[in-house]
Amino acid sequence: MNPKAVSPVRVCLAWSVHAYTGSGLALGAWITALLLEPARTPDTYRTCFLLMLAAVLVDATDGTLARAIRIREVVPGFDGRRLDDLVDFLLYTCLPLVLIDRAGLLPEGSRWVLVVALVASAYGFCQADIKTADGAFLGFPSYWNIVAFYLFALPVTGAWAVALIAALAALTFVPSRYAYPTQPGRGNRVLLVLGVPWALVLLAAMVPSWEDGPPRALVRASLLYPVLYLASAWSLSLYRAVSRASRPLAHQ
Repeated sequence: MNPKAVSPVRVCLAWSVHAYTGSGLALGAWITALLLEPARTPDTYRTCFLLMLAAVLVDATDGTLARAIRIREVVPGFDGRRLDDLVDFLLYTCLPLVLIDRAGLLPEGSRWVLVVALVASAYGFCQADIKTADGAFLGFPSYWNIVAFYLFALPVTGAWAVALIAALAALTFVPSRYAYPTQPGRGNRVLLVLGVPWALVLLAAMVPSWEDGPPRALVRASLLYPVLYLASAWSLSLYRAVSRASRPLAHQ
């Protein structure tokens, strides 16, 4: 498309979508400021998780907006996907791992596991084939914001937290297929629909004050969705692996 043929309105809309994506950086700055406060309370962390939830909403919708206005045609010189990756790495990996550390969820001398998770996530983000053509992630998709929430809210601390973080970091290198709910595909659509009540339950758990602790009943109820997400990923990956392995035998 000839850039001169693009209307000023579409150009404004395109940059508005980029600004919408970039708003995650402002959310990240807010979270950072909260985590750097010397006197942090459970409500400090509750606010951090609310901001991370807002960032997930932005991340789930900005791609749809970008495709609706065909943003690459309007602003070809600006790569929104790179901006999106920068925001995602900050809000899905870096800040959640910092939160885990600042909340004191790990035993003394166990910070190394956060470095392992950071390196694994960087590896995942840099893989050219991390997102498949049919709408899936290969390897654990660095949902450290969700991990941080459940470690804090359940809570899971000490050696159990170290083991869980190390296991999920290792799964980054295992090419299992994890659903990408905002992409096309029947399984993705199902998880996207189920993600709406999950997000509402999380919101209900995070809106009231945590002065007396998180509402554990709601937190445990919300855990059903990530368990279903992981179970579907591992079971479908195992099914595909077994199917591939059995094909040569079928032709013998």
